[in-house]
Amino acid sequence: MKKDFKAVPKKIQRKREANERVKDFEPVYIEFNEEEAAQQAKRCLTCPIDVLRGLESEFNFCRTGCPLNNYIPEWIREVRRGNLKKAFELSNEKSPFPEIMGRVCPHDSLCQGNCVLSKTDHGSVAIGAIEVFISEEGFKKGYKPYYGEDRRRKKRVAVIGSGPAGMSCATFLLRGGANVEIFEKSDRPGGLLTYGIPNFKLDKEVVFRRFKWMQEAGLKIHLNSPILEEKDFEKIVENFDAVFIGVGAPSGRGARMENENANGVYHVMDILTNAQKRVFQDFDDCVLKDKRIVVIGGGDSAMDAVRTSVRAGAKEVYCVYRRDESNMPGSKKEVVNAKEEGVKFKFYTAPKAVMVDENNNVKGIVCQQTELGEPDESGRKRVRVIEESDFEIPCDIIILALGFDTVKFPWYEHAGIETDKWGCPVVNKKYQTTNEKVFVGGDAIRGADLVVTAARDGREAAVGILEYLGLKD
Repeated sequence: MKKDFKAVPKKIQRKREANERVKDFEPVYIEFNEEEAAQQAKRCLTCPIDVLRGLESEFNFCRTGCPLNNYIPEWIREVRRGNLKKAFELSNEKSPFPEIMGRVCPHDSLCQGNCVLSKTDHGSVAIGAIEVFISEEGFKKGYKPYYGEDRRRKKRVAVIGSGPAGMSCATFLLRGGANVEIFEKSDRPGGLLTYGIPNFKLDKEVVFRRFKWMQEAGLKIHLNSPILEEKDFEKIVENFDAVFIGVGAPSGRGARMENENANGVYHVMDILTNAQKRVFQDFDDCVLKDKRIVVIGGGDSAMDAVRTSVRAGAKEVYCVYRRDESNMPGSKKEVVNAKEEGVKFKFYTAPKAVMVDENNNVKGIVCQQTELGEPDESGRKRVRVIEESDFEIPCDIIILALGFDTVKFPWYEHAGIETDKWGCPVVNKKYQTTNEKVFVGGDAIRGADLVVTAARDGREAAVGILEYLGLKD
């Protein structure tokens, strides 16, 4: 076999120059063209994944590293052959929105991180970039995802929340022949995809385009429709044959600092949501403009916050993280992008207290230096604070990007939905709760996780719902 991975060097998507991209909220990456996608597809070894499935092996593969178990080698092969239509069909088979996954998935730790070539000096196949190319080029040629347009629709299913889990569940329910209605608390559909991921990482028209096609296939969307009280949920359960809950993990975690309730301390989702709403309208009066910003955290939300702050015209932006750079849980390329855009990083640094003025406004943050100690039960080294190492960072705004917690809604118990000690609904292998009509998936049952994990939960829950309704063929 010709070893094209040796002849063709790895190539990733080109980026707009940092000094240009920080001036707006337009996408950072420039999509592959046909020649680039075909060349990179030639690097794929087409590993015998299914032949080796279930056998002991020292190797991981792209598809086994994908929570959706996507047909990755198959659609890469079709790109290599020049068969875009087949590649498009395969990429949409198991994924509810491949052009979104290709943009927001942490590929280096999933598909690309499990590519056999990633363990060599040649580097992994550019799976995410090829995935985006397949969809976008397919859309240009008039290809559309299948949403069960030819099915005679039976039964009614309500989906609460239109984020990754709800959007995925609705996709596969439509394909299976169900009538689907989404209830979304915000003024636009998409949940986290719309208001939690900045526009420079995911253009919102990419999200809205999917919903438009789903609506054309029969989906009904009820915007500005939060389900808050027991009577609201009870009415939905009564009026629908099944219900899927995909409400995510909407509660931001605190840092347990002194003066944490000061004016100028925000949770990251509040900042990202506010920023995206202003992208839809006018960004000039953003709260971040001309301010000194400190973001606490090291995940993707923290990188979203620092990069949003730069674009909003912040005077200075720091990221404070208690471990070193190699231990940051977010995507490595996002850290690189943030550095290119002028963000300053303070590693081995833990927040201690918020400094305030006489009106309880933020004027700075007291931090402590840290070091890594002995490993904990998971094998990760514990963080130790170094005594008498306090130092101050002057700032006007502090953004907490420390993760998210689930919310135990009052209607869980009223509807007979058993919850665990964290307040998450207890589900079986089909994502069905103790109320047989109600299914749950995504961050609502596992806490804050990846978009792709929520998408998988939504897909598998849809299969369970269709089976429950007698629609699964």
